[in-house]
Amino acid sequence: MIKYEGYITDVPGIQVGHHTDPLGRTGLTVVFSERGMACGVDVRGAAPGTRETDLLRPGNLVEKINAVVLSGGSAYGLNSVGGVMQYLEERGIGFPTASGVVPIVPAAVLYDLSVGDPKIRPTAQDGYLACKNARADEDRQGAVGAGTGATVGKLLGQNSAMPGGLGSASLQIGDLIVSAIVAVNALGDIFDHETGQQLAGPLSQGSGEMLSTERLLLGGIRKSGAMENTTIGVIATNGKLHSAQINRMAIVAHDGYAHSIRPVHTMADGDAIFTLATGEVEADLNQVLVMAVEVISRAISNAVLAERID
Repeated sequence: MIKYEGYITDVPGIQVGHHTDPLGRTGLTVVFSERGMACGVDVRGAAPGTRETDLLRPGNLVEKINAVVLSGGSAYGLNSVGGVMQYLEERGIGFPTASGVVPIVPAAVLYDLSVGDPKIRPTAQDGYLACKNARADEDRQGAVGAGTGATVGKLLGQNSAMPGGLGSASLQIGDLIVSAIVAVNALGDIFDHETGQQLAGPLSQGSGEMLSTERLLLGGIRKSGAMENTTIGVIATNGKLHSAQINRMAIVAHDGYAHSIRPVHTMADGDAIFTLATGEVEADLNQVLVMAVEVISRAISNAVLAERID
């Protein structure tokens, strides 16, 4: 039996916390588990801002991470990871060393500095508070956390863009759960992957009509407002997967980006996906891969639809 749920916290043991700054129009989202999680990553965009991604390659020393941070603020947002590490260290959570634990916290950032106050960015204190406020029943979507200042369809500049946001989705088949959370801040347009309907994109300043970024590019349109993007996300499963399989899931999950964002992985996007596995139930890898693509696509649609409803 296939069962549909709605949020990445449907995976047991996963908690999510947000910091949202409505003045600065920025924020961050923390996904963590006190028990630790196996983790993989795949970065496809040409303008990434990331932290602790090299150690996630198969064969490296660290086998489990403690949290993942998705943040606004461009590269400045990476400072928020310090607060997450402080929170985890105070609770003895991290990689054990002779001198104490070292929390392992990979992160990725998106560019939202042109939406609100560019001098307000997520800080270490914000990261600490996001962890402190984290819940296993968190379910907010839209203009929250890392999606606070997210916009999409920016080829013609911010004045023609539409709101992006934070979206989540989950899929359960038997005991196996695969869930995703995504901060959608793409250069490209957003589509419903099942119907093909365009949900968001650049708006004509004259008629208000929703335009096609792909057609604009094919027609020779190039604008300087296209450099402020990036879609970043996390997929979590309760399946038992080893390191190479988790990284394969991150690679294949980008198909979900391609289904729902057009164009995707451009020179002006830093698109990245982290994948987490808590290792609770037996899992068929091919089934997990198909589920991962589905939940990423649904989460992207939910991000723009939730923001519209809010």
